[in-house]
Amino acid sequence: MKPDPNGLNAHVPLLEYIQNMKNIVLHIKSLSEKTRIIVLSTPPVNEEKIIKLFGISRRSNESSHIYSEACIKMCKELGIKVIDLWTALQNRNDWLSAHFTDGIHLTAEASKVVVKEILKVVKEADWEPNLHWKSLPNEFAQCSPTIFVGTDGNTPLNVADLDLDWQAQWI
Repeated sequence: MKPDPNGLNAHVPLLEYIQNMKNIVLHIKSLSEKTRIIVLSTPPVNEEKIIKLFGISRRSNESSHIYSEACIKMCKELGIKVIDLWTALQNRNDWLSAHFTDGIHLTAEASKVVVKEILKVVKEADWEPNLHWKSLPNEFAQCSPTIFVGTDGNTPLNVADLDLDWQAQWI
């Protein structure tokens, strides 16, 4: 994608993009020694769908790949975990139709791929989550959500105290 002379697109030159990403990552890293970062690279795009819906496309899958590779390289240089979305979202034959609502924005199916990739990195990572909601102190115990009642019809159940199956994937 090339910059529009009237500033009518979201184009950021590659070197500026890399510097912006580096600044963001280094700032977040500086906030705490415990802070861990996962960066998602630039995803692919469906140029044909963009043109069909908007009449013109200033984005290309080729330029998305260049930005994705630059992001991955920067993360490796900084020792930051990175997910190659450009590749991950193209790992099936029908990716063009299955992964984009309008050629740019991801479908629910594509979001599942993103979540799977993030969870893969989190599960393999050499760190412990320190912001899981169950590990944080409860500052307002008196206001805890007790909207459910036990099977006896009287005992209030605090949602925060329940161990639910769906939560296991996040721990």
